[in-house]
Amino acid sequence: MIAELLNSTALPIILVGAMVGIASSAVGTFLVLRGNSMLSDAISHSIVFGIVIVWILTKQQSGPVQLIGAALTGLLTVFLTEALANTKRVKQDAAIGLVFPALFSIGVLLLNIYAHDVHIDTHTVLLGEIGFVWLDTVELFGLPIPQALVSMSVMTLLNYAFIGLFYKELKLATFDPALAKTFGFMPTILFYVLLMLTSSTAVAAFDAVGAVLFIAFAIVPASAAYLLTDRLWMMFIFGALISIASSISGYFLAVHFNVSIGGMMAVMTGVFLILAFLGGPRYGLITQMLKRRRARQAPMEPPSLF
Repeated sequence: MIAELLNSTALPIILVGAMVGIASSAVGTFLVLRGNSMLSDAISHSIVFGIVIVWILTKQQSGPVQLIGAALTGLLTVFLTEALANTKRVKQDAAIGLVFPALFSIGVLLLNIYAHDVHIDTHTVLLGEIGFVWLDTVELFGLPIPQALVSMSVMTLLNYAFIGLFYKELKLATFDPALAKTFGFMPTILFYVLLMLTSSTAVAAFDAVGAVLFIAFAIVPASAAYLLTDRLWMMFIFGALISIASSISGYFLAVHFNVSIGGMMAVMTGVFLILAFLGGPRYGLITQMLKRRRARQAPMEPPSLF
């Protein structure tokens, strides 16, 4: 039964999409809460530079070396961004807009000059093709498992292991960095480790879904979860559930309309964000309207004379 399900094309695609979403939304939750959502976009584009540099030096297109190179490039992106912002001549968002296009363009130039005959191209890096993940498999326990599913499962475990081990420290560093520093939690180091995991997750997701869907999964489910709950641990649960629902609905809608599977999964994350924006239990637009209407219709108590 399990072998039959794995041999079908639908289940591996949905599972890979769900795992990418769960892994990405885990680290994306902290980026959203810190107001650094655009860093996921910057990192996912700028690590093209790291991928090409690692290939030039080692001739390896994937593996641990690529993950390390991507993580270091992500840190370089943040370091250069903060260095520019600290000059007080440009704001944080402008610094991001200056750094990652520069690194991305250098990466594309190096790619076209030194790696034009290698299977590393900007189309694959940016868009990917989740519809073909079932073709690249590895043998595990006698079953053919998609390589992308294995790599994303490993990244999911790593991300949640880090969050589980340093949950209290990450929570305090996210909401009150000054207090975290006073307690000796080293919020800057925690943030940089989080960005390294974000970079590694992006690289692991590249072959399957590309940068665009990674960005959607990293930011949109976490943003929707933020509209649904005030509790951090619940944000992880809602983010994972929205990622799974987006993968399932996105796949079947893409097949029905004969459109890009990854693109439709990204669209569905936006649909769930809109639903959370409209119908969230506390901050939803419709919920707020109903509360105001009930407040207007409530009978006014007469003023007390004594």
